[in-house]
Amino acid sequence: MKIAVTGATGFVGSRLVARLVDESHEVKVLTRQVEKARKVFAASKFKPVEFVAYEPTESGEWQAAISSCDGVVNLAGEPISERWSAERKKRIIDSRKVGTQKLVEAIANSAQKPAVLVSSSAIGYYGTSETAEFFETSEPVEQDFLSQVCQAWETEANKAKEMGVRTVIIRTGIVLGDGGAIGKMITPFKLYAGGPIGSGRQWFSWIHIDDLVNLYLKALLDSSMHGVYNGTAPEPVRMKDLADTLGSVMDRPSWLPVPDFAIEALLGDGAVVVLKGQKVLPERTQAAGFSYEYSEAREALKDVVKKIG
Repeated sequence: MKIAVTGATGFVGSRLVARLVDESHEVKVLTRQVEKARKVFAASKFKPVEFVAYEPTESGEWQAAISSCDGVVNLAGEPISERWSAERKKRIIDSRKVGTQKLVEAIANSAQKPAVLVSSSAIGYYGTSETAEFFETSEPVEQDFLSQVCQAWETEANKAKEMGVRTVIIRTGIVLGDGGAIGKMITPFKLYAGGPIGSGRQWFSWIHIDDLVNLYLKALLDSSMHGVYNGTAPEPVRMKDLADTLGSVMDRPSWLPVPDFAIEALLGDGAVVVLKGQKVLPERTQAAGFSYEYSEAREALKDVVKKIG
């Protein structure tokens, strides 16, 4: 297949592009910074990658690149794990809502539309809860900022479905890999100062990076998949249990909780990402026949710690 990918230089995107190339697919990387993208994909194995300069929130010549593609993967979006000023919030929502809108506009204007759009979303869609369980069919329990962002994001992606394009939305949990959130937790554990973040009671719905990439590949290639799938492992854990498991895997104590005020001082409103949580279960993902390499947190953390070193 010939696949266009937005957000390709990010934590998930770069690994997805590597897998697509390894499996002999042609990849078009849509990027705001072509030279930076060339450096990310400089290794010889990435030579089949084509780079297209684009501005995600604006119409332009880049949209013509979609016409020759069999599939589109939409991963673009401003990072959320930072302090949320009013300007930052606008960038977070525009990068997802308007960015997806312009991508779907490109699909609409294509002489030959791609067969499939796989668009990222997040489990923030559901809101937060210490007691509720969330499945793909669950409605949001609150209308906080992240839930509103995800709903707007998904609304724009689903407009491709109205054009007859098979549309898959993956609501992603916290990704475990040699980067991202878990990478920041490992450092204090190395210094014997690790522990849970916040109360420790909040749910941590996670997925190993390899499983997430496999889920995107399945969504691209499996024509029976459509609609929403939770990109989470089948066994979410409480934050305290995650920290205890990480300490055990690293042969370090998990004894020094990171208090709420410290995270809030660093991230402001963005602290909700780690201080609150939700128990998200991948009911439709499993029903689709998806097989996890890492269904338990211990094995996933062992792999991550080994790779980070």
